[in-house]
Amino acid sequence: MANDCSIPTSCGTTALTALVLGKHLLVANAGDCRAVLCRKGVALQMSQDHRPTYLPERTRVEELGGSIEYGYLNGELAVTRALGDWYMKLPIGSSSPLTAEPDVQQIMLTEDDEFLIIGCDGIWDVMSNQEAVCLVRHELRQHDDPRQCAKELVNQALCLQTDDNLTAIVVCFTSPVCRDSVPSQRPRLRCFSLSEAARNKLRSLLEGN
Repeated sequence: MANDCSIPTSCGTTALTALVLGKHLLVANAGDCRAVLCRKGVALQMSQDHRPTYLPERTRVEELGGSIEYGYLNGELAVTRALGDWYMKLPIGSSSPLTAEPDVQQIMLTEDDEFLIIGCDGIWDVMSNQEAVCLVRHELRQHDDPRQCAKELVNQALCLQTDDNLTAIVVCFTSPVCRDSVPSQRPRLRCFSLSEAARNKLRSLLEGN
């Protein structure tokens, strides 16, 4: 894509993805989107925001010759990891302060894990992890509709006058009964299939960790 002249070299995006494989939850993040797990009502942050103010990222950037100016990478970007923005990565293949390499975190799901929130920075700029978890938990008890919960997160961020992108996804692991009164029941997960190559790749990743 970097060599495709029809795509502006200044275009870029952050990315976050979550994969449930058996009892394993893997989260990969590049940028300032965030994943938050609700474990028995308590918010657990599953990804790190890649911002210039985050000391490990600032250190990495400066070691690669970049700079942080007024809270921005090279005075331009509010994130230190992103897909695209190739003009800051030229020549392609070189070690650039701006990278698309994600952080990957893994956790074993338990019977206390209720749901996962995935949201972009417009959510987290105005809401804490615990505030978002409490809102979703309350809404699920009312209607058990993860899609509606995601809409409520966006609406709440708008009410709090966020001024950035707004995207939210809510993934439930348990039913309302499990969340309220029967925590010992097993999580209810949707099933999916993977190719043999994907399974082998994931198996080697998990064994490596």
